[in-house]
Amino acid sequence: MSSILGTIVAFAIVFGVIVFVHEFGHFFMGKLVRMKVEVFSWGYGKRIIGFKKGDTDYRLSLIPMGGYVKFSGEEAFDNKDKLEPHDFLAKKRWQRFLVILMGPAMNIFLAVILVMIINMMGVTVPEYQQQPPVIGWIEPGSPAAKANLKINDEILSINQKRTRTWADVELAVGTKPKRKISVQVKRGEKILNFELMTESRTDYEMGYAGFFGKILTQVAMVSPQSAAEKGGLKPGDVILAINDQPVYYYQFVDIIQKNPRRELEFLVERQGERLTLKITPRLEGKIGKLGILQTPKSVVKKYGFLASIGQSINQNVKLTFLVVNFVKELISGEASTRQLGGPIEIANFSYAAFRMGFLAMLSWIALFSLQLGIINLIPIPVLDGGQIFVLALEGIFRRDFSPKVKQIVIQIGFAIFVFLIAFVILNDIQKRLPNGWESFLPW
Repeated sequence: MSSILGTIVAFAIVFGVIVFVHEFGHFFMGKLVRMKVEVFSWGYGKRIIGFKKGDTDYRLSLIPMGGYVKFSGEEAFDNKDKLEPHDFLAKKRWQRFLVILMGPAMNIFLAVILVMIINMMGVTVPEYQQQPPVIGWIEPGSPAAKANLKINDEILSINQKRTRTWADVELAVGTKPKRKISVQVKRGEKILNFELMTESRTDYEMGYAGFFGKILTQVAMVSPQSAAEKGGLKPGDVILAINDQPVYYYQFVDIIQKNPRRELEFLVERQGERLTLKITPRLEGKIGKLGILQTPKSVVKKYGFLASIGQSINQNVKLTFLVVNFVKELISGEASTRQLGGPIEIANFSYAAFRMGFLAMLSWIALFSLQLGIINLIPIPVLDGGQIFVLALEGIFRRDFSPKVKQIVIQIGFAIFVFLIAFVILNDIQKRLPNGWESFLPW
């Protein structure tokens, strides 16, 4: 399958599932409170294909940027006297509140269910991520090196937030590019505090400090007739040391590249046993190569039914706080818009997950669904959260806002929607241009 076709198919699967679940939430709750549903649409704009069953037209529309459910009477602000009992505005506020809320709620519920399934089936995770954050390597010249952090320092907290594992550290640093952060470490028996200015790495401006854990290297694949195959390396082998020196993941490639045509002694763990292999990297161009695909040492974690539910809730709660914090920092200007992903980025990530396999695809759908559910609760007119906010205000004042006010809200919401769609698409494009946003300027 070509990359373009694969990207389109992957995007359609991911977006299709998430949009369907979201709109089904509105649809299901609407039916439950006996509302008449006129349209259930995947996509916006002109109807392409579909079918009608009962009162509802189930359709696929031209613009695949979401979907909607249209209830009868939901815009009849000026004709409330002519409303039928099954119309949207004829229902009580709490019923309308539940109908609107159920869309985002279903996205969050989908995320919890999918992560639960993944945890039950068994998820492959880098071993180091759940280990205490003890530094195993520091990149020379990096923020960590400049701050005088040392190998074997244990990171206790970042910005006064406890970091129990490397996963906690990666989240804390990765979400703060070009930011000054405070790092508390344990060095021997001493507790020390440092400040460092993170750098920005990758197109998504991820925060980077330059310290890494004691991450062991695992062989994922061995090329036929390569130096690794001739030396006896096999997929699954874990490399513990080279020439009697412990070697971690971020050092490994550098050592191999600097030692072409020089015999190296590898200490390898294979199925619980240790063995020594002598391997000579080949000279390719000007550097040494082994002919392997290496990854951080991974473990497969499986959970029982009840444990998988608890683990899923815990993971999704952590991600929820991360998303909420990112939105706050985006509004305040502390986070970069380069970390936002629009339809092009979503499609690319979807294709990458599609190629990695079923569980990776489920993980991506779960993450995207959770983010969509949370973002939809933000109280701005274009989102479900905006409508929920208006209903809440009407409940507090115990009266409906005037038709004029509601029409203004709808118009503002539509303008915001158009602006957001245009912005995220242009934001995706500028990441691929040599000069970013400046590439759009005619001078």
